[in-house]
Amino acid sequence: MHNYLTATDARALATEFPIGPAFVDTFRRLSRDELRARQEAQFRRIVALAWKTPFYQRLWGARGITPDDIRSLDDLPKLPTFDKSDIMASIALRPPFGDFHGMDAYAPADRPPVIMHTTSGTTGKPQVLLFGPRGREVQNLLLARAYLLQGLRDDDVVHSVYGHGMVNGGHYIRETFTHWTRALFMPAGTGIETRSQTQVELMREFGATVIVGFGDYIKHLAQVARENGLEPGRDLPIRMISAHVGDDRDAVSAAWAGAEVFDWYGVGDTGIIAGEGPDHAGLYVMEDAQYLELLDIESGRPVADGAVGDMVVTVLFKDDIYPMIRFNTHDVTAYRTDSAPLGLNLRRIRGFLGRSDNMVKLRGINVFPQAIGAILAERGDFAGDYVCKVRREAGGREVMVVAIETRAPDEAAALAPQYRELLRRRLGVEVEVELEAPHALAAITGIESRQKPIRLIDERKG
Repeated sequence: MHNYLTATDARALATEFPIGPAFVDTFRRLSRDELRARQEAQFRRIVALAWKTPFYQRLWGARGITPDDIRSLDDLPKLPTFDKSDIMASIALRPPFGDFHGMDAYAPADRPPVIMHTTSGTTGKPQVLLFGPRGREVQNLLLARAYLLQGLRDDDVVHSVYGHGMVNGGHYIRETFTHWTRALFMPAGTGIETRSQTQVELMREFGATVIVGFGDYIKHLAQVARENGLEPGRDLPIRMISAHVGDDRDAVSAAWAGAEVFDWYGVGDTGIIAGEGPDHAGLYVMEDAQYLELLDIESGRPVADGAVGDMVVTVLFKDDIYPMIRFNTHDVTAYRTDSAPLGLNLRRIRGFLGRSDNMVKLRGINVFPQAIGAILAERGDFAGDYVCKVRREAGGREVMVVAIETRAPDEAAALAPQYRELLRRRLGVEVEVELEAPHALAAITGIESRQKPIRLIDERKG
């Protein structure tokens, strides 16, 4: 019988991509040359599948590229990058699944089972995501690798606030925990799936010790807990949070009474790309599975170590259904250049610093709306939610207004200048400020209903 389970060999995957203590042992001794040899072998497999895929035949053929032109990772710069807009164009060309996948490379009886989800649609219409058994299980394993590295224990009770439905996120996380760890998993979902008040009650009832999800909503849950008489650290003894936090780590930790916070990064198409370790010295790139390039936002050329660039990823393990070669996430980061106490022979990144396609240039200064939350968290009266609105005035001058929830809305007149000065000092450019009461922005940001709250409303469009 040909099905998802018979199409994968879990033991073989765990040997190819070590997990738990074997991961640490392997990457303390594996040389960069040995790692490169592994990468090259996997790269040849994904290129072979890509050449059977109409999307790549069209993308590469338009540049005059032939199979003989792509022999190793050194040839990657010859290839164009692509992004979500190219995938959406592929779907429009051949609805409903597009031609970016390799399903038609197989005879019907030989095609691997396919799992379908979509993205959350944060930056537009949701995109179809397609996974084969090998690609899916490797990305599950890699995320479990990160959680275990961060200190996940067999006796942990994990509360997940990732969304479900068609969206990939919640299903990905559930499979990670149930397939590759022994922790007890609670799939609470977003505030729409399980009301926030109910979530904190469930956390108390079942003794949650770990929270996973997006940092904004996890902070929001701490506020909801306190509003309902439950004190994080006392009534809700959360010891570990693994989330997408960027530079907002301290605020997330403070909201949960000092719980240790870990960051990781990935997107729906790729799965996890990098995850933080117990040394808190940046996010380790899963280089045996992901080949990461950091490219200048405007020129597309490689940036110097330490400089900010777009993350462009080649997924080395997706050789069954959806090959991904030079996918531009449009998320920006920078490589860490310092030494790391853990001693893993892997490159490290700073983590998610913002989106280049959401970057706002104000009077010559680049502003990433997603990064503003960490700045606002420096103030004790910040209530946790905000949104940036950009408009163009009659004379052509562009203005950003940051709407901010404060715990002291009655003092808005006195507090607004303080917020303006904080943002001017940290961003390097003047912005306007509007202060709102707690929960006033929820309908705009979607913090209760969306995996990733809306942080930018661009009123210059349309």
